[in-house]
Amino acid sequence: MSQRYGGKFSPQGGGSDDDKPPRGQFHGARVEPAGARVNILFLPAIPLVFLSLNDGAIGMTIGLIAAGLLTGAAFMLREGLRAEAAFNARRTARRPAFPRKIIASVLTGLGTALAAYRSEYLDAETAAQASLVAPILFGAVATVLHSVSFGLDPMKDKGMEGIDTFQQDRVARVVEDAETHLSEMTDAIKRAGDRRVEARVERFQDTARDLFRTVEEDPRDLAGARKYLTVYLQGARDATVKFSDVYARTRDAQALADYTALLDDLEQNFAARTRKMLLDDRSDLTVEIDVLRERLQREGVRLD
Repeated sequence: MSQRYGGKFSPQGGGSDDDKPPRGQFHGARVEPAGARVNILFLPAIPLVFLSLNDGAIGMTIGLIAAGLLTGAAFMLREGLRAEAAFNARRTARRPAFPRKIIASVLTGLGTALAAYRSEYLDAETAAQASLVAPILFGAVATVLHSVSFGLDPMKDKGMEGIDTFQQDRVARVVEDAETHLSEMTDAIKRAGDRRVEARVERFQDTARDLFRTVEEDPRDLAGARKYLTVYLQGARDATVKFSDVYARTRDAQALADYTALLDDLEQNFAARTRKMLLDDRSDLTVEIDVLRERLQREGVRLD
């Protein structure tokens, strides 16, 4: 009698979690939300500045203010798109406290209106003859088009039902400090001048961020994960700084092997902590289901 072949490499294989292939270098990579379309918005202010230099005191002042508003709008838009991308990447998140994209639209409208008024002022024989109708219309259209093109900021919290906001704030502060440690690791490892080591650090950071997201989704896990987010990451940052200084001068193969082994140990421990917290969450769900079943049975509801 024929028997279906099965193994860990089969489509319905029974491999365990430990049999999963290691993450690739670009696992979890995301496109930069503020790309070329935002950088282009820095360009209109440049010719406006040069064209305003020979327009007299009033014309030059209006032109420079308009250029400053347009540049500020581009900066605000870039930060707003990054904040929105971070909001979308998380399952639980609060809406941005500062509506950057909306302010960017308003600044774009004001900058466009001032630039249009500058042209009206230069074309008019006297300042009193400069019309305000065209600048206001240009500014309103620019504001609407900017909002339509880039959208508005997230206006509501996401996944915050039933979550203790006080605990969520504590988690946010701890995660922010942990992200600072990861950023310092990234800056330090660049001094080593080895792209393979940089990629290895990035893979460890992806594993660490998985732990961050798990704690953010359930702030009760903060107590068990605090040493990972503080002590262990501080140690990893300090080790990265020392390794980069040594390896940049000596290219010591043993130092590279020791540092790589340290990253392996840290990654395994962070991944194990994340799996344990997920299993604890699953156990809590099982308890809730069992309690609900018992209550239904006591009420005479039959469960098949």
